[in-house]
Amino acid sequence: MNQKAEAVWQQIAPLFEDFEISAVKTGMLPTAEIVHEVASIIRANAVPVVVVDPVLKSTSGFDLVDDLAVDALASDLFPLASLVTPNIAEAQRLSGVEIRDRLQAERAAEVMLKMGTRAVLITGGDTDSGLATDLLLDAQGTTAFSTERIKSKHTHGTGCTLTSSLACLMAQGRSLRESVPMAKRYVARAIEAAPEIGCGYGPLNHFPPGFKIDS
Repeated sequence: MNQKAEAVWQQIAPLFEDFEISAVKTGMLPTAEIVHEVASIIRANAVPVVVVDPVLKSTSGFDLVDDLAVDALASDLFPLASLVTPNIAEAQRLSGVEIRDRLQAERAAEVMLKMGTRAVLITGGDTDSGLATDLLLDAQGTTAFSTERIKSKHTHGTGCTLTSSLACLMAQGRSLRESVPMAKRYVARAIEAAPEIGCGYGPLNHFPPGFKIDS
């Protein structure tokens, strides 16, 4: 185990020793060694819900993950995943399928499903469409979930917020198809209630006033 992978293990292992973990959501895992270590820990602890958010590139366009790590994600983590949540650019890199329309998105999702994950949600929040449409493919087939796009520059962390919400909702025993629209409503409300901090892409408000997840 290299030093970086060991540092990740040292952070995660005490949590499994102290708590009963119902769900795990992964984010940026920059090296193959770190991916292998995270997968090993999840496998050893039989985590019920695993949401893999394959963060491959920064908002400003910089690659965050090398090709070996991408291959490790597909071979080590996808078979353990309840859900994989790439955006369109990430789905293209992971599947090798160019995505310009829904049919191509479905084809890319099918490629990733064959890598072992139980479901794929290709998120569309970073497109230019007037709707934010996420495409889900699971054992029940393909379903699109759309919400009206909110015009705001305070969208830093929307992907992480969506996937964390999904992990929490599924950990509570909700189905994936029940959880997706609930998580999307939460993210939309969090954007609307953003505190408008700073001149760049500001953060969401993760505690939007009056919001109830079941409403």
